Amino acid sequence: MTLVPFLISHFPSDSPMTKPTPVESTDKRATLGHPSQIWTRGLERRLALVRRYVDLDDKRILDVGCGVGAFVRRLREFSPHVYGFDIDAERVTVGGKEVPNLTVAVGEHLPYQDDIFDVVLLHEVLEHVTNDVETLRETRRVLAPGGRVVIFCPNRLYPFETHGIFLGRRYVFGNIPFINYLPDPLRDRLVPHARAYTRRQLQRIFRRAGLRPLIHSYVYPGFDHVLARRRLAGQALRYLLYPLEATPLRIFGLSHFVVLNGDVDARRRMD
Repeated sequence: MTLVPFLISHFPSDSPMTKPTPVESTDKRATLGHPSQIWTRGLERRLALVRRYVDLDDKRILDVGCGVGAFVRRLREFSPHVYGFDIDAERVTVGGKEVPNLTVAVGEHLPYQDDIFDVVLLHEVLEHVTNDVETLRETRRVLAPGGRVVIFCPNRLYPFETHGIFLGRRYVFGNIPFINYLPDPLRDRLVPHARAYTRRQLQRIFRRAGLRPLIHSYVYPGFDHVLARRRLAGQALRYLLYPLEATPLRIFGLSHFVVLNGDVDARRRMD
């Protein structure tokens, strides 16, 4: 097998990265993330959370980092005006066989005009882009007045690192405990391919991008993979952990859930 080099983003946790670190891997789960191939109950639960705060009916919606288009397909049940893009041409080609309006692009340079989308979704993708601030600035640019940005991204306080780790040149995929609790230099050495954010880090990034949070909460995992292997264990985890989302212990959830709008004053300063 030929070893294919990819550029892996390695950002210090206090600021966005400006110089990507090259890392070699044949595993796309490390280099490009692991998007959902099928629609699951966990994704449906996240969609219900989005709909609690954001109107999707007949809106122009953009899915950033759409993979094979699982979210685009489901969102088209609410609106025919749903678009998606991904950096991986292979995934876009596969998804485009069943889902329209998919294209190849990168988050820092969106191929869309200004002020066009009512809703922009970044579902577990911000941690993978080369420059998170520039990606969000582009998101702000294409967001229509009164529009909403919806972000799910990894929580630094979650006890497991779900993107796997690099042990030297060897990539080990899986849920690795306590990696995110390590000091930044060590954590970033083990996980150079994906960020995990604290609430304060996200607030700083949002300000720089000209976005203002309206809702900032946390979600626990869907446990779909656990249910597939051990049904009772998966049900027990959902029963025990989902109620924590309504308590202060939600800060240990898998992902941040954030709804934002465009900060008009910040936009004027950038213009």
